[in-house]
Amino acid sequence: MKTIVQKFGGSSLATPELREIAASRVLESRARGASPVVVCSALGRAPEPYATDSLLGLLGPSRGGPNRDLLISCGEAIACAIFAELLTSWGADAQAMTGGQAGIITDGNFGDARIVRVNPANVFAALERGVIPVITGFQGVTQDGAVTTLGRGGSDLSAIALGDALGSEAVEIFTDVSGVMTGDPRRIAGAHTIGRVNYAEMVELASDGAKVMHAKAAELAHVTQTPYVVKGLRSGFGSTIDEGHTPDSMKPVTGITSLRDIVFIRVIQGEIDDLDARAQLELEVFRRLAERDVSCDMINVNNAGIFFIVDSEKLSIVREELAGLNMAIRVRSHCAKLSIVGSGMRGTPGVMYRVVSALKEGGIEIIHSTDSNITISVLVPEEDVARGEQAIHDYFKLGRSLAAPAEV
Repeated sequence: MKTIVQKFGGSSLATPELREIAASRVLESRARGASPVVVCSALGRAPEPYATDSLLGLLGPSRGGPNRDLLISCGEAIACAIFAELLTSWGADAQAMTGGQAGIITDGNFGDARIVRVNPANVFAALERGVIPVITGFQGVTQDGAVTTLGRGGSDLSAIALGDALGSEAVEIFTDVSGVMTGDPRRIAGAHTIGRVNYAEMVELASDGAKVMHAKAAELAHVTQTPYVVKGLRSGFGSTIDEGHTPDSMKPVTGITSLRDIVFIRVIQGEIDDLDARAQLELEVFRRLAERDVSCDMINVNNAGIFFIVDSEKLSIVREELAGLNMAIRVRSHCAKLSIVGSGMRGTPGVMYRVVSALKEGGIEIIHSTDSNITISVLVPEEDVARGEQAIHDYFKLGRSLAAPAEV
């Protein structure tokens, strides 16, 4: 059975007009001979009544847990029932299913559950009857039947997991932008859609701020080698993500992205001559932060101290947890992490030099930096990040006029 998974985000289902466009995409795939499996997010965004944040507003402050997950899972259930009925009214039998009915089994980590396995027997049974399954994204069930949610953007994760379990020919992620772009077009003149991106690049871009794809979904697709396409709902065009993109040292940068509202922290240790004692203190810093669910990034540990960044909302926790230790804390707020991603930079000399040159020419301070095989991340003042993105985009000639036509 030639299946294709099609995921529609909340912004793609927010109005009757958009739902009709989405339904036409489903029926187009059927006309091409595929058996579509649909994954839906909740309708629209707050203040729309059935958006996830609107449902959370009904609950007020909560500790999380099964009651909260059950409530916010209702948004996707409503979306699926409405969309399935729309398809049915157009002459295509469709059946709404919860994540649990579709066989998505998770652990019991409510609010950020991990998919343990997918048993798509009910999905296959519907397809064999000629019925289009319309499945709630963002959710599953525990082994004992409790409804769980997968974290923000979890519908992408549902789609990739189902695509892998079904052995689908393709997974299509429909959104309000036409694919993965060289940079954010709201800030960068000349930003354009990239025709093909490899798995590792997409993982880095998604993790470092590109909102076109959920980071966990990109990671799962990489691990399972599940190819997918990110498409604009209206245009039908976008970016293919697979292993088909060949690194090019002549074009080392594929795209750039950024994260704002970042705090840079330097921990200066007291006079400790014993290397083992110093190492234990370093471990204690990260142990305390991990236990408080503080995610540290751009980490560097050396004789000058411990350097890392956190989201600004976590700063008070960092101060609280590190108080009383034999160390001083230096904080720089209002920073942004600018990441330059490209598989072509692996083994290519001089990329960091070009990044530094671009920012220096733009008069932009580099506060801190880290790098890996395919990513260079630099910390810059938040008020300068848009200029930094444009400077690097221009320096590496990523603009639209120099781009190859998109291929999907």
